[in-house]
Amino acid sequence: MSNDVFEQIKQDISQNDIVLYMKGTASFPQCGFSATVVQILSQIGAPFKDINVLENADIRQGIKDFTNWPTIPQLYIKGEFVGGCDIVRDMFNSGELQDMLAEKGITSPRAA
Repeated sequence: MSNDVFEQIKQDISQNDIVLYMKGTASFPQCGFSATVVQILSQIGAPFKDINVLENADIRQGIKDFTNWPTIPQLYIKGEFVGGCDIVRDMFNSGELQDMLAEKGITSPRAA
């Protein structure tokens, strides 16, 4: 994979608090897994940048190579790779995702 693709990925995740590499867009997800992560982020009020990997084959493969993670969607928070749909769903259900966002100053802590 070209260094240009990795540089673009690094730039995206460093310039945005939350980045979701997904199939489709936040307003029109094109796979169920991407739609689930969008729904979770929307439900907790977390603003995020969506990047549609279907628009760019280099980014689609590049993000997989960048993280050594084989699937899309991929969620980044403050430059840190969090995981895909199952991990995000589990973290949301346990409250860990909300706590992580609060600790990083992105959203208010969840109600106790």
